[in-house]
Amino acid sequence: MAGRINDEDVKAVRDAVPIDAVVSEYLQLRNAGGGNLKGLCPFHDEKSPSFQVSPSKGLFHCFGCQEGGDTLTFVMKVDHLTFSEAVERLAGKAGITLRYEEGGYNPSHQRGERIRLIEAHKAATDFYIAQLESAEAEIGRKFLAERGFDQAAAAHFGVGYSPAGWDHLTRFLRGKGFTDKELILSGLSQDGRRGPIDRFRGRLMWPIRDIGGEVVGFGARKLRDDDNGPKYLNTPETPVYKKSQVLYGIDLAKKDIAKASRAVVVEGYTDVMACHLAGVTTAIATCGTAFGGDHIKILRRLLMDNGSARVIFTFDGDAAGQKAALRAFEDDQKFAAETYIAIAPDGMDPCDLRLAKGDEAVADLVQPRTPLFEFALRQIVARYDLETPAGRAAALDEAAPVVARIKNTGAQHEVAVQLAGMLGILDTQFVVKRVAQLARWARERGSKGPAPQRGAAPQGPAPAARPGHAGPALNLRNPVYATERELLKLALQHPDLVSPAFDAYGVDEFTAAPYAAVRQAILDAGGAEYGTQDPQDYLVRVRDAAPDDGVRAMVTELAVEAIMRRTVDAAYAGEQLVTVRLRAVDRRVRDVQGTFARLAGSHGDPEQLSAVQNELWVLQQYGRALRERGAAAL
Repeated sequence: MAGRINDEDVKAVRDAVPIDAVVSEYLQLRNAGGGNLKGLCPFHDEKSPSFQVSPSKGLFHCFGCQEGGDTLTFVMKVDHLTFSEAVERLAGKAGITLRYEEGGYNPSHQRGERIRLIEAHKAATDFYIAQLESAEAEIGRKFLAERGFDQAAAAHFGVGYSPAGWDHLTRFLRGKGFTDKELILSGLSQDGRRGPIDRFRGRLMWPIRDIGGEVVGFGARKLRDDDNGPKYLNTPETPVYKKSQVLYGIDLAKKDIAKASRAVVVEGYTDVMACHLAGVTTAIATCGTAFGGDHIKILRRLLMDNGSARVIFTFDGDAAGQKAALRAFEDDQKFAAETYIAIAPDGMDPCDLRLAKGDEAVADLVQPRTPLFEFALRQIVARYDLETPAGRAAALDEAAPVVARIKNTGAQHEVAVQLAGMLGILDTQFVVKRVAQLARWARERGSKGPAPQRGAAPQGPAPAARPGHAGPALNLRNPVYATERELLKLALQHPDLVSPAFDAYGVDEFTAAPYAAVRQAILDAGGAEYGTQDPQDYLVRVRDAAPDDGVRAMVTELAVEAIMRRTVDAAYAGEQLVTVRLRAVDRRVRDVQGTFARLAGSHGDPEQLSAVQNELWVLQQYGRALRERGAAAL
């Protein structure tokens, strides 16, 4: 596993790759004025451009959907990569060698090692594809044809063939300059009596790609009866291949999964092929392992934790398929999406179904069918003798916790009533109360509040939504909010015009909670004065100091949004500084006047009364000076 990337190298990547050059690979940009560029947002549908890029600040922000961030954030969001993957991808473009810290392989060669292993897999893919045309591969072509896959389908998915000899691929890759150590480390070769030999021999080969489209491993299907190996043989764990962290077909499906907020999880490579060819382009499959937590993390990034999203599992109707479905339900709580199960008539998988009944049958199969929790309940109840009180009680003991895990409390109540009917328990309220009690206990044990409801934001970091919900409605017709916003924009975009005065402003001088949070982030990042030294790193530090994604999005928005005055100079900055400070002083004057009135009316302590009266006098004098002298009085 790669270590942490050196901070200086991350900064070097940010500085080396212009954000407008990266964004331009995905959408057309045109001049928006003020040094900014604009285009149609890649993250939501829109007719007029609200997506803006600021090359000078290295930031983007969409004023329609509120997505925003720096170059790395853009690559992460548009290509659904992790932070490290985005840094590595941009570093490759810029020719920057990354250093790694905190464990992992030797930092001096780790980046080079990964590149070499990826290059070896790419060369192996090309080799296997070419071999599929050979006479020996007739058995492989026949296997594909019998399952409804022609040459074009094989080419689309990169399917190939590994020759039956001992070391055909090994000798081919040696000829390409790869060392025996690299071939063993990649999992493409294995140790033999006289040196490395091919791991995959005489098999049909499916390249397994990561979410960025790089081949990191292979799935190999047995074709001959004299092959004593398993039906499917996958690449072993390697520095670039972790079977619990890859999903077959994710490179082809990721954009449609994100766009449709829907994913279809099938069981095998041919099922993914059948679904995609039938128009179900959101299909993916695990690679020789059960669907688990790391797979959920991949899908959550694509589904954006949207409560209206759908994840449909297709499993065989046999006992193994039912067991797999129940395992999937165990992780259901980790999704914000609704989860369903689809089982084809006669227990056919999507590949068999397409052969027997055509593309429409496959498309119809994966329409949301039975909620996964309902399937789990039926499997539990079927194991008990419901003709006896003891059987019904035992079934309730096992089924009630399943119902208690349903995220939507309204649906939870309805299913509890259904469970009573399934069990034949006439006292429906007894079952409802039992489920509610278990749900309450689960929430209390979690100590993090109730589980997220279907359709609601999940527990964890706040979603990158407009953070105005955290405080007063940000009605910019309100002159107080408008001025606070303008001052924060100046502090982020032109720190030289407001420093050092701005750094003396308290967080409480900003009355809108989101604006106060941004002020705190600027303070935590070293203040506006730091921005006069390194403007681009200053914005990175402010965004990093934000407590959650909501505040981070607000920082980006304010850093990109145009200043309200065409001529931005020290005089204009001074006006905003004075206005915000004067309003804060006036608010404090009113508070102190109230305190003074209460003390005077209750004949309070004369010494305390004198101190309050003195504070009031000082505030009033300061307010008068601000009105008369402006910024000079700050």
